This record gives sequence, structure tokens and C-alpha cells, in this order.
Amino acid sequence: MNVNPYPFMPELSMFLIIALLFVQAVGSERMRHKVDVWLPIASLLPIVVSLLSLGQEGLFFHGAYQVDPLSQFFKVAIAIGFSVTVFNATRQPTLLNEKRSDYFLFLAISGWGLMMLASSVELITMYLALELSSYALYAIIALRAKDKGAAEAAIKYIMFGAVSTAVALYGFSYILAGMHTTYLAELVQKTWSFEAAPMAVTGMALFLLGMFYKLALFPFHFWCPDVYEGASNETAAFVATLPKLGAVVILIRLAAMFKPGYDITTVIAVLGALSMTFGNLAALAQRDVKRILGYSSVAHAGYIMIGLISGTAQGLAAAAFYALAYVAMNLTCFWVVSRVSVDGRNLQLDDLNGLHKRAPALAFALAVGAFALVGLPPMAGFMGKLFLFSSGWNHGYNWLIIIAGINTAISIYYYLGMVRHAYTKDAVEGTPLPDTSAFSFAGAALLSLLVLGLGMMPAGVFDFALKVGAVVP
Repeated sequence: MNVNPYPFMPELSMFLIIALLFVQAVGSERMRHKVDVWLPIASLLPIVVSLLSLGQEGLFFHGAYQVDPLSQFFKVAIAIGFSVTVFNATRQPTLLNEKRSDYFLFLAISGWGLMMLASSVELITMYLALELSSYALYAIIALRAKDKGAAEAAIKYIMFGAVSTAVALYGFSYILAGMHTTYLAELVQKTWSFEAAPMAVTGMALFLLGMFYKLALFPFHFWCPDVYEGASNETAAFVATLPKLGAVVILIRLAAMFKPGYDITTVIAVLGALSMTFGNLAALAQRDVKRILGYSSVAHAGYIMIGLISGTAQGLAAAAFYALAYVAMNLTCFWVVSRVSVDGRNLQLDDLNGLHKRAPALAFALAVGAFALVGLPPMAGFMGKLFLFSSGWNHGYNWLIIIAGINTAISIYYYLGMVRHAYTKDAVEGTPLPDTSAFSFAGAALLSLLVLGLGMMPAGVFDFALKVGAVVP
């Protein structure tokens, strides 16, 4: 088979990293300890390659794999998230040295699976890519220096993941029986009302449950706060961001079926409203910073639904832009959590007290991330919500926009509560000092600039996102 390799360069660059990590993982003990020397620099390669591949297009492997602006947009986001996670995890205090190569190997496999997921336009191909990215995460969540909470989190993630996978496959069988095809290009031409195709609509609802589980959309969110709390800070940073991109890219591809007024579209809108409301209210009662971010992700999954149900290219572009902004905002907050928690413990809100005196750069980055998650200007979150709310207005679900606005106001309390602890309270004597090295400062500065840049100069990224929305059938 004569296939041009250039459209697959992002996947191939990630596979090269996987191959090198595999060789290192089976090598000598001395060789395994050198992973921190070369991997952070190597992790920049997929970013460069993905940016250079933005113009590539094509349909491959009998129409099951599509390279287009949508896939390339998300591959860039996945590559950036993977690189930041690698840099963050190189100083992971709860990871045993003999397991470092294995840990990064599974991270790379998960990122590779997500890149393939971005180009999948056939249901079985989607499922296989999704499971490839998920199985790798099952293995690394438990890697937290014999921590029982991490083992519990891994068991919960595996068990709930197995159930969601089984339900999604069961739904796939209904779709195949009702529509006689698994290719999205053909499925979007069908009628997806319950009256016209009850079996296929039921199957699609079940298939979507697997995606909602990855996105942590209510009521499929139950694993999220517990897994964030049990996993190491660095692992939680990966789980909280990149798998969400995979779920969003699938939902954007499927969104062409969700015409306003369809039963399945209304159900998604209701779930979005419940998710943002429950996530924000539950976060109000939390003291553990990672649990706050966990329930925050439940709320943000609800916001993304606004773009998906609008039925317009602008809505899909807004969902893609917000997914990228969400990754940048969350990685910024988790960078601060990881650098403050130098011993790898879970941070409580009181652990942030006096951070502006102990580590001004980290306190500033936390403020940028928190303000952005609220949606205050000039942060990325503000522009993301502006695009979402604008795209969703006057498309039959104005009530959802109003609920989202109310929830944004609710979220101010707990997001700004983190900033309040960092800037207005004094640290307790004996509190461990955060990481104030140049490495810590550089990461905080670059992530803060990314969040501010997406908020202050969003035009270029959003214009490309509009191309993303336009090409979805």
C-alpha cells in the first residue's frame, strides 16, 4: 500500500518517542534513570511537527481515518498538553525511579491514542483509539509510591471505565443494526429523530455515554474527583486535560447529527445544565484543591455542551476553542499545585496561604488560571465563554445560556477562594517551601502567557477553529 507519510507525521513523531521509551524501559536500571535527560526536549518534537502539519488533508484506510483541520487542531493541543505534562512529571516526587520509564511510556501511548482518535471518522476506529488511550491511564494512576488512595483511584477508574466501554459497545451494535453503517460521513445523512429511528437513537445515546464518561459530564462524573484526589498531582494534570480533548473531538464529529429540536439534542442540553450546576455547587463544599478542580471539570463539561447543540459551525468552533483554553487553564493550575506540593501530598486550601510571599510567580500563575476558569477578562476563559454563549444564543436553547451565566457567577466563590488564600492569608509556620527554581518560574510564566495570549489575542486561533467547524459534515 502506497501511503504518503506526511499527513501522519504527528502520530509518527509520538510513536518514535514510544519506541525510544520502550527500548529504555527494557534496558538496564542505569539506562532507565536517564529518561528525564532527553524526554522533555523530545516531547517538543510532536508540537513542532503538528504545527507544520496543519495544512495536511486526506482520507485514508478505506475512509476510516481523516486528516483535516479538525484533527490537526486537536493534535496540536494534544502535543502541547503532552509536553507540559512531561516537563511537570520530571520532578514527580511520588514516582519510584525504577518505574519512571514505564510511567512516561504509558503517558506517550495515551497521547498517541488521542492523536489517532482525533482523525477517526468511523465508530470502531474511534472506539479502538479511545481504549488505547484509556488503558495506558489505567496503569499509571496507581503509580504513587505505594499510596493506598492511588490504588483505590485506579480500581475505580478501571471498573467505571469497563462499564462505560461495555455500554458504548452495546450502543454501537444498535447503531449498526439501525443504520447499517459505522462511517460518520454516512451516519450524518440519516435522520436522528426517535420517531424515525428509535433503535439507532437509543444506540447513539448509549455510545455517547462512553464519551460523556471521559468528559466527566453529569451524571457520569462520579469517578472524576476521586481519581484526581487519589492520583499523583502530575498524573491528575494529564487525566484532567488530554482525555477531555479526545472526548470533545468525538462529540464535535458527532455534533452534525444533533440538530436543534431533536430528542437527543435536548437530552444533551439538559445534561449540560445539570453538569454545570452540580459541578459548581459540589465544588463550593471542597477543601482539597484537586477535588475542587475535579468538580470544576464537571462544570466545564456542561459549558462545552452549549457549542455542540447549537448546530452551527460557530458553535463547533467555540467548543474546539474552549477545549483548548480549558487545557491551558487547567495545566496552569496543576503546574502550581505540583510546584507547591514539593513532597507530592494533596494540597488543601490552607496550603496556599501566603503563596504570594513564598513564591510570587506561582501565586500569579494561580491567579491567572483561576481568573480564566471563572471567565474574567482578559483571560482565555472569558473569550471561550463569550464564543460559546454567542454561538448558542437564539438556537432554541437560550435557557441553557442563562443557566450557564448563573453558574459562572456561582463559580466565582471557589475559584477566587484559591486566590484569596494565596494573597490575603499568611502561611502557617512550618509550611514546606514551594519550588522556587528557575524551572518552576519558567513553567509558570509560559503557561500564564499562553492563557493570557488566548484571551487577549484569540483571533488567529478562533479563525482556525472556524475552519474546524466548517469542515465537520
